[in-house]
Amino acid sequence: MVKTDDTTGNTAAKLLYRPFGLIGSVAGGAVAGVVFKQIWKRATPGDNADAPGALESEHRLREILVAAALQGALFALVKALVDRGMANVFTKFIGEWPGD
Repeated sequence: MVKTDDTTGNTAAKLLYRPFGLIGSVAGGAVAGVVFKQIWKRATPGDNADAPGALESEHRLREILVAAALQGALFALVKALVDRGMANVFTKFIGEWPGD
């Protein structure tokens, strides 16, 4: 039995997908940033609507860690949604899945 190598098409699809993935990642990061700012502004009382940074001494460590965890989780969620959506659109137009 002769085994055929079907990786050439998949490699081409991966290369063609890179610009789409890059555009999707940038757009997804921007959307995640806006969503995080809105969530943080609504979740925290007071005038300071910005999430605390690690080097801001006026915030407790717990508050900084909660903000970082929420932001990281939100960015990961948005990235997964955008990556999957872009791959589905790519597959619809090109006919080949860009991953695997």
